Amino acid sequence: MREIVLDTETTGLDPTDGHRVVEIGCLELINHVPTSKVFHAYVNPRRSMPDGAFAVHGLSEEFLQDKPLFADICDAFIAFIADAPLVIHNAGFDMKFLNAELERVGGTKLPASRAIDTLRLARKKYPGSPNSLDALCRRFGVDTARREKHGALIDSYLLAEVYLELIGGRQPDLDLAPKSKNPPETAPAAPLEKNERMRTLAPLITQDERRAHQAFIAAKLGEGALWSRWDKEEKE
Repeated sequence: MREIVLDTETTGLDPTDGHRVVEIGCLELINHVPTSKVFHAYVNPRRSMPDGAFAVHGLSEEFLQDKPLFADICDAFIAFIADAPLVIHNAGFDMKFLNAELERVGGTKLPASRAIDTLRLARKKYPGSPNSLDALCRRFGVDTARREKHGALIDSYLLAEVYLELIGGRQPDLDLAPKSKNPPETAPAAPLEKNERMRTLAPLITQDERRAHQAFIAAKLGEGALWSRWDKEEKE
């Protein structure tokens, strides 16, 4: 099964206010496992970069001014995602921006049914808990040290790990989590106590049977046989 983990960076929160996509990152999953295939593009939005957006992703107007327009990368983007489901955190946000860009170039909009929204999955699994991508990375122990600011491709890699956790891909019931380097000390097991019978059980053989057996052992194995010594100790 092929899926695409997708993330975008933008100049703001709403395309109807004139905000644009400035970065697209896509990561291919096959049977929930990342492959080496990615799509990544910076996009010239042909507009200024608000300070708030720059603080999030660090993409300046100067950096983006020589990057391709969305129209230039649109075909490659559509070819990469093909008809695969799109795994997106807060899918409504990214889908709204992508469809606004597609509409500008006369492309076909992406139907909402294609999106697997990991934010909805997280809210259903952990109601009332923080469910941002950062919060879920902390919850699942996903390493974010390589990411200084938000970036569409790096966030797609992080989301792929979070998505795997949300759908149970690591099978936590099998206890595959890393073990602590310093496990808590445990008290040594107490020695097993030898329980003595309060009364001896009555023998199940008669004295005649015992004497016949002793004679058989002596004749076959000799007087020094282990059985004879054990039988003598038992009688004592």
